[in-house]
Amino acid sequence: MITKTKLIHSMIRVRDLDSSIAFYRSALELEVKDQFVFDGFTLTYLYNQETAFELELTFNHDASPNYTHGSGYGHIAVSVENIEVCHQRLKSLGIQASEIKQLHHSEHHLATFFFITDPDGYKIEFLQRQGRYL
Repeated sequence: MITKTKLIHSMIRVRDLDSSIAFYRSALELEVKDQFVFDGFTLTYLYNQETAFELELTFNHDASPNYTHGSGYGHIAVSVENIEVCHQRLKSLGIQASEIKQLHHSEHHLATFFFITDPDGYKIEFLQRQGRYL
């Protein structure tokens, strides 16, 4: 029997849980769906009504060295209805956003996008909702 897999969440480690929750609430309009506090760590699941996929924030209570992303981590991505309006909204919140760029492949438009960075240095790509990025 073959089972179908379903992506349900992606996890990142954060240094300041309250700051990260506030950032993701403002930048991605995510809200806390669940939070589980354990002796040494807290798991917080963020979501919005657009998708069942969640972002898990893991906060280790006594983590002393800063986390590193290594050379393998890239970014998470979200799609938006209007890239220009979203870009302006984030800038108005004081969030630094890269310039809006376009990517072409074989002379065809593939994507319109920009990036922001969260408080822990994780990159987030915003893509215009079109083509493969619905």
